[in-house]
Amino acid sequence: MLNVTITESAQKYLAGLLEKQNCEGIGIRMFVSDPGTPKAETCIAYSRPGEHNEEDMVVEYDAFSAYFEQRSIAFLDEAKVDFAEDKFGGQLTIRAPNSRLPNVNDDSPIEDRINYLLYNEINPGLASHGGVVSLSEMDEGFAVLEFGGGCQGCSAVSMTLKEGVEKTLMEKIPELKGVRDVTDHTDTSNAYM
Repeated sequence: MLNVTITESAQKYLAGLLEKQNCEGIGIRMFVSDPGTPKAETCIAYSRPGEHNEEDMVVEYDAFSAYFEQRSIAFLDEAKVDFAEDKFGGQLTIRAPNSRLPNVNDDSPIEDRINYLLYNEINPGLASHGGVVSLSEMDEGFAVLEFGGGCQGCSAVSMTLKEGVEKTLMEKIPELKGVRDVTDHTDTSNAYM
């Protein structure tokens, strides 16, 4: 169930922006990138006719349609979009208190489940060495991971990848085929010594 508030002042402001686009039937699309992780960002983008996804939830406002990405709905719970006028014109603010919460279950997309494990189980262990790992992309059932911080340039990273990260992910996400590393470990500029 969608629980997002777009205040009247925000609706008026967004309607004005949409009007300037000179596009019949243009609306907005709201989604969270990297949901359930510390990097989560709540976004509002223009949505021209035909640009939204079929599974998006559509809400009709007085002046426009808003499309909410299905995958983001749980992370948009209690979100509020507001517009406050000031002497410089004003500012649109988006508050989504649940965008970073690890709101993940067995039915969540595989990317969300991998991110949840990386941020909540794997990264706390790597942090002691100043390291961090993140999901770069999914490639034919393989999680392509990117190591950063102290892990970048570290000679033990391939062991960490196979023995630690891959083992943990494969145990908890059985449909995962494996993991790959995209990080270039020849760059030792930030390596932990």
